[in-house]
Formats: sequence, C-alpha cells, structure tokens
Amino acid sequence: MPAASSRFTLPIPAGRPLVMGVLNVTPDSFSDGGRFLASGAAIAHATEMAANGADILDIGAESTRPYGGAKPVSADEEIARLAPVLPEIVEIGPPVSIDTMKARVASFALERGVVIVNDVWGLQRDEDMARVVADHGATVVIMHNRERADPTIDIMADIEDFFSRSLDIAGAAGIPPSHIFLDPGIGFGKVPAQSLTALARLDELKRFGKPLLVGASRKRFIDNLSPAPADKRVGGSIAAHLAAAAAGAAIVRVHDVAETVQAFRVATAINEARCPPI
Repeated sequence: MPAASSRFTLPIPAGRPLVMGVLNVTPDSFSDGGRFLASGAAIAHATEMAANGADILDIGAESTRPYGGAKPVSADEEIARLAPVLPEIVEIGPPVSIDTMKARVASFALERGVVIVNDVWGLQRDEDMARVVADHGATVVIMHNRERADPTIDIMADIEDFFSRSLDIAGAAGIPPSHIFLDPGIGFGKVPAQSLTALARLDELKRFGKPLLVGASRKRFIDNLSPAPADKRVGGSIAAHLAAAAAGAAIVRVHDVAETVQAFRVATAINEARCPPI
C-alpha cells in the first residue's frame, strides 16, 4: 500500500468560499484548450493563479468538456502530459488537485504531492478509484454526471441518487467522510435549465452533510442566458459563483481567478460593513 499523503486541510475562510483555479494541460478543453499544453505556459499560468489568490490549483490532462467533442486519451497520455509540470506546480504552494477519472492517473499524481482527486464521474467510472483515494489518504471531489442530458427528469433527484451511490462506494473503500466534497456537476449531463435548477436549489444538497464545490465557470447555461463565447462569460461565471457562495458552497472552481477573488473580496467587505463585528 502506498504511503498516505497529507490530505487537504486548508481551512475554509469565513465569509467566502475557497477559489480553485483551473489549469488544463490539454489541446481540446472547451474554453482554453491548447493554451497551456506547453510546460512553460502551464507552470507560468499556475504561478499567476496562485499570485492572484487561488487557494487550490486543479490540473487536468484530459478534456472532460461537458458538451461533447473531446477526444478520450489513455492513462499513459495523461501521465505524459502531467509528468513535466506536476512537480513544479506542487512546489508553487497552494494544495493541488488532479482532475481525472482514471485511478492510475490519480495514483501517479498523489504519489507526487497532489492531495485532492477531482473525479467527474464520482467514483463510478473507474472501479479502482475509491481504493486509490483511500490508500493515499486523499480528499475526493465526487461530481454528479450523466452519459447524456435528459430534460424530462427531476435533476435534483438524479443528483441525490448519484451522490448516495457514490457515498456508498466511498464508505466501502474506507474513505473517511471528512475527506469528501460533493459537486453537482454544472453543465455535465444537464441541459442549461437543469444547471440553473442545480444552482438555485444547491442548499438542498446540504442534507448529505458534505462541503459543496461548484464549478459554473464559463459554462453553456451562461451563453444560453446571455450569448457570448466561453472566454467572455466572466460576468456570468462570477454571478453564478456569488449565488453558490450565498447558498453555502465551500469551493468554487474557476478559470478567471483574479476577477473571482476580487468579487468575493468586495462582497465580503460589503457584508462585513452591513454587520460589523461586535
């Protein structure tokens, strides 16, 4: 059994969620594919996000774009993309998360200082993923997903059923309850209206007793409301994440770190001015 790594223990600040900065070392991610595939560009971007206030860095080497068109890659290819950059990114400072659905990739990253596994299939795609997370003492983000969107279903019931199955898998593998975050998977297996529903009813997921992560950054539901290319959806992304924070989200996963951190600083200052400490 591999030696257990230090799990994610960064405290969640009062008044705002943690900001997780997205780093895609892929050619085909939906909003920034190809921009950070080169090692130097990836490390520079991670360093910039940390300087701009990212509390966590989330690195992915396979596109999991929720609207189709991504080319699946092997675990070997993911590892080849990660190997040149991961050691330096871990050294930058903030805790590092690996965005992967493959247990072998997760194990590779955890053995090199990563402390969070961000699984877009919530431990339900790779049957070895839960064991790898448990063996390394890692934190896991369990995200809701579906093979295809179905506008006729009750999306909140589907999310809750999915989380219940994933939590059973986590428990059977020995992942401590305190090592689990839940993510409703905005944009994944959902039509835009269902993504809005998941955001609007986020507080219903508190019944699971787990911290919530929300990744609404640049997603299609924003374009559906206010048409814009992915890299021009910053305003909509911030609006969604402010609403998620108000509903109790503990982490927001974003592409635009500086703008998001600024928004939360202003919102926090306004709230503190409204209710000054006694």
